Amino acid sequence: MLNHSRIVGFPFSRIEGPLKVTGQAHYAAEHHAPGLLHGFVAVSTVAAGSIAEIDTAEAERFPGVVKVYTHENRPQTAESDDKWKDTAAVPGHPFRPLENGRILYDGQPVALVIAEGFEAARDAASLIRIRYIADEPHTDILRERRQSYVPAEPRGESMVPPPPRGEPEQAFAAAPCTVSAEYVLEGEHHNPMELFGTTVLFENGGLTIHDKTQGPQNTQAYVCNVFGLDPEKVKVRNDFVGGAFGAGLRPKHQLFLAVMASLDLQRPVKVELSRREMFYLTWRPATVQRVSLAADRDGRLQSVMHHAVQATSRYEDYQENVVNWSGLAYRCDNVRLSYELAKLDVSTPGDMRAPGAATGVTALETAMDELAYEVGIDPLELRRRNFADHDQNQGKQFTSKALDACYREGAARFGWDRRSFSPRSMREGHDLVGWGMAGGVWEASIAPAEARVRLSVDGAVTVSAAASDIGTGTYTILGQIAAETFGVPLGRVKVEIGDSTLPKTGVEGGSRTAASSGSAVQVASKAAVKTLLAHAKGMPNSPLARASEEDVSISEGRLVLERNHQIGLSIGDIMDAAGVSFIEEHGKIEPDEAQMKKFISYTHSAVFVEVKVDEDLCIPRVTRVVSAIAGGRILNPKTARSQILGGVVMGIGMALHEEGMIDHRTGRIMNHNLAEYHMPAHADIEDIEVVFVEEEDDKVSPIGAKGLGEIGIVGVAAAVSNAIFHATGKRIRHLPITVDRILGA
Repeated sequence: MLNHSRIVGFPFSRIEGPLKVTGQAHYAAEHHAPGLLHGFVAVSTVAAGSIAEIDTAEAERFPGVVKVYTHENRPQTAESDDKWKDTAAVPGHPFRPLENGRILYDGQPVALVIAEGFEAARDAASLIRIRYIADEPHTDILRERRQSYVPAEPRGESMVPPPPRGEPEQAFAAAPCTVSAEYVLEGEHHNPMELFGTTVLFENGGLTIHDKTQGPQNTQAYVCNVFGLDPEKVKVRNDFVGGAFGAGLRPKHQLFLAVMASLDLQRPVKVELSRREMFYLTWRPATVQRVSLAADRDGRLQSVMHHAVQATSRYEDYQENVVNWSGLAYRCDNVRLSYELAKLDVSTPGDMRAPGAATGVTALETAMDELAYEVGIDPLELRRRNFADHDQNQGKQFTSKALDACYREGAARFGWDRRSFSPRSMREGHDLVGWGMAGGVWEASIAPAEARVRLSVDGAVTVSAAASDIGTGTYTILGQIAAETFGVPLGRVKVEIGDSTLPKTGVEGGSRTAASSGSAVQVASKAAVKTLLAHAKGMPNSPLARASEEDVSISEGRLVLERNHQIGLSIGDIMDAAGVSFIEEHGKIEPDEAQMKKFISYTHSAVFVEVKVDEDLCIPRVTRVVSAIAGGRILNPKTARSQILGGVVMGIGMALHEEGMIDHRTGRIMNHNLAEYHMPAHADIEDIEVVFVEEEDDKVSPIGAKGLGEIGIVGVAAAVSNAIFHATGKRIRHLPITVDRILGA
């Protein structure tokens, strides 16, 4: 079954864009109802210890206050840890808001004020008096790594380092060219534009919960388990999500608090967190890594050793795949990878755009640059000489790998052949100019997903799935896939997502949604065409009586033979004859377990960066970036490019700006606002060029697409760091690379 309308692959603008830019798109905290109550969360001012006394009397007397909740009067909820674990949970004891008086981290919620208005709740919260018994906080990973440990319960099989192969220590000792260095990454904080908020409404005898989440069905299951509610009476919606980057994979405490208060008071309740509170939620954990590489005099790797210690909370073992990338990115027969955790008095970290890879690949790619200078060859040539043609960690073939094309096309666009080898050899006025590059890799996979597609008698199409759109373009991509199958303009497709009652999908994360839900939509769409053909075959003297699915397509409202569009029947006539006004079919997709035993899939990238560093002031600026991406079939070049642009900007932030500053004497975050937590602004971003190389992959997903949300950031920080070395001759191994660190190098 072919179609030549060619909607997939074209750069359509987002179909929900007009709603967003005109303010008609309502986010989680923008829903209202008569009698709506507002909540405000009071947070701890110590990082470790316990509450000795909490006095809420003055807050309760404040005009407009309905109730104040603390650990002393919180309603009962589920006891078992299993009831509190969502689908994205990690090993350990999930955080339970207001469970007891113990303080686990700075900014922990210690009370909830519910009032008739937001201002009343906020002002009353300031009147709560709390006396703490503070313990000495332990928040410095550089100090606490000495107490690190291997997690007893892995978060997932893919995060467990593979066993050593070959003889890495002996090969390292015998090699003529070696580097071994420690790399430190400070913690970064998710800061999407939309604050975390939840609005709980009473509708149709149940609850309708508008929540900022990357998975409405995950939120629904969490709420039902924790509060013992009937899933049939709990609907969760997240029609629009103002960014998340992984922060919305797990339910946040405002969800629990809003539902708790609403059920207790039997009134609609809204709780929205402040920007300050966003810093106490998920974050990319601080990490210390040791990477040791050895090569022969031609630059061919002889040994790779990568060890990482990563921060987690006292109550959960958050884990990432940090070191495994070093065993598959380049060909090497002698490899040892190891990973440990350090318990700190902090909130549990969380997935933040390319979790693990953004951290581990940064260290690996910086070490590769160092090795290139140790060997004395071009950094790009070093990578080419160590090209891996299969995954040595798992002994599997790649479904596709167009990294060579990324190297070639990215270098050509950037002008890499004009780069001089020696550091401090390129200048422009008072600026030292540096060119650096790095490779990137991220897993490409699909998750189980379902979708429903309805073709109406007038040719209109409706696509339904519980998938989320966190700004990635899910609405548009799903619409394009259906529009192409049914031969209709994109404007004739209505896309319904972000609703827990719709066909089941996983959380929107891991760069899997387009490939997973998109494939499910394609399966459902083809099933609808198959049903339409079956109806057509049953018509008297049907010109399609002997046609197969492969022979037909839909064009201009008719089911026609692909070889001759003059032969066919109108959709209206087919449905009239069948006595139906629409055809609705369900599509389901799951990973191919048999195929996964032999093949594995990744997206790849090559990132080229130009920096200019003022020789006197040591202020670095990223002036040019070329990011070449091998991401399989590109469903929409416009939304795809936006994903890579966003990833590059976040990578620049990781390299030069973002750092959660903790006063380790108190364990408190000092820069919990957007004035002092630095992120790239418009003035920090100059020219970014995105190149999508040709890559066909018939195994990664039924629609041939690989994810793009994550790969855009992987390797960017390393490329910036390598460019700064090329410009200044100073190797900075502590991110972010700020002026003081350049001056002190």
